[in-house]
Amino acid sequence: MTDMRTPLSRVRGLGSAKDGTTHFWRQRVTAVANVFLISFFVILVVALQGGDHASVTSALGNPLVAILLLLVILSGIYHMKLGMQVIIEDYLHGEALKLLALMGNTFFSVFVGLASVFAVLKISFGG
Repeated sequence: MTDMRTPLSRVRGLGSAKDGTTHFWRQRVTAVANVFLISFFVILVVALQGGDHASVTSALGNPLVAILLLLVILSGIYHMKLGMQVIIEDYLHGEALKLLALMGNTFFSVFVGLASVFAVLKISFGG
């Protein structure tokens, strides 16, 4: 029986992670979603430009606007995390440094995402 692994994967003991296609498609789906969501966000920012605090909080108090902003945040943060993961995996070669950078990427993404979601919810619920 022949071994289908490459010589390098036999030496390192690494095989296919079987995760590349899923990662690829998640990155593409979030990119397409971001085209529409970021367009909405830019239009919202332009529409609110020059408005006072009351008009901005009133606009963000609209449930549809709040939900769309939450989708902008979640899709954008997840897309950012996936993109940074690819960069880290491609350009960091030390395993310990790569592991720390991937953990940092996850923690940073979760922190920024939760802080942003909290801010939108607090404003939309009038707090």
